[in-house]
Amino acid sequence: MTSYLLFVCVLVAISSNALASDPSPLQDFCVADPTAPVMVNGFACKDSKLAQATDFFFSGLHLPGNTSNPVGSKVTPVNVAQIPGLNTLGISLARVDYAPWGVNPPHTHPRATEILTVIEGTLEVGFITSNPENRLITKVLQKGDVFVFPVNLVHYQRNVGNGNAVAIAALSSQNPGVITVANAVFGSKPAIANDLLAKSFQTDTKTIDLIQSKF
Repeated sequence: MTSYLLFVCVLVAISSNALASDPSPLQDFCVADPTAPVMVNGFACKDSKLAQATDFFFSGLHLPGNTSNPVGSKVTPVNVAQIPGLNTLGISLARVDYAPWGVNPPHTHPRATEILTVIEGTLEVGFITSNPENRLITKVLQKGDVFVFPVNLVHYQRNVGNGNAVAIAALSSQNPGVITVANAVFGSKPAIANDLLAKSFQTDTKTIDLIQSKF
C-alpha cells in the first residue's frame, strides 16, 4: 500500500508539472499555420516540408520601442505571432523599453512564468502573492541583474533611473498572454458597473467614472 501511494503521489506530481506549461512537441517542429481552418489549442502545423528559415526568425529587437505614451513604456513581443516556428515549443521573449520613471503597469501572464534581465538602466520590480497575504516582493535591479515573476502573479516594473532603461523578458509559453490589471478592470467592454467597482475599491461612482474614462 505504501509503495502504491508513493507511486500515485509521484504520478500526480509529474502530471501537474506536465500540465503547468505548454504541451511538449511530438515532432521536430510545428510551424504555425494561422490560416488553417482547423481549430486547435495553439496553431495547426503547416507541412514541415514547406518550412523555411524565415519561420524561425525575427529581426528588430535591437530597435528601441516608442515610450511616448501615458505609462512611459513599450513592450516588443517575440512570440508565436512573430515567429511561427515557436508553435509548441513553450518559449517566447520580449523587449521592454522604459522612459525615465516609465512603468510597465501591474499585470499578469496567465500562461507563463517570466524571467527578466536588465540590459540598461535601473528598474524597480515586484510581484504580489495571492490572497489572503497579498505580500509585495520587490527589488531594485541594475544592469545585468535577473528577476523571476512566477506564473499568474501580478507584477510590474518601473524605471527609477535618470535615463532610459531596457530589459529582455523570457517567458515559458509560446503565447504567454497578458492581463493588465487597470485595463481589465476599468477598460472592459462592456464596462463593469460603476457602483460595483465603487464598492470593491471603497470609493464613489464619480471617481470610478473618471478612471473608466481614461481606458
